[in-house]
Amino acid sequence: MNQSRLTTTAITALRIVLGFLFAAHGWQKFNEWTIAGTQASFAKMGVPAAEFAAPAVAVLELAGGIALILGILTRVVAALLALNMLGALFLVHAPAGLFAANGGYELVLLLAAGAFALALTGAGRASVDRALFGRSNSKLAVLA
Repeated sequence: MNQSRLTTTAITALRIVLGFLFAAHGWQKFNEWTIAGTQASFAKMGVPAAEFAAPAVAVLELAGGIALILGILTRVVAALLALNMLGALFLVHAPAGLFAANGGYELVLLLAAGAFALALTGAGRASVDRALFGRSNSKLAVLA
């Protein structure tokens, strides 16, 4: 794929900002709210299997955010994060309406859209994925 400098810059900026936000939310679930608190919160919000979902989401957001920043397995991680955000949208935020100030879905929808965009485009030139899988003859070039 022949990407211009502007496209490379745009994808890299999106990847780093999105990765930072996801990592911050994962970190928050571990450290500010704790996993037990996140499990209780998820259960109260009606998230199915909250005792398993809370630590899985915390790990996905923290590790996935770091992976996005570095551009490691970006398509796979971004797809998982997009699904995570769609789950949050439909299970928790949709009934509250659009605005995040009211518990609405604007932030999770934006995070889902950004993650979906990265799942489609990949990490771009400035990434670990490109360094590892970017050769045209690589069987894993789809990851780059």
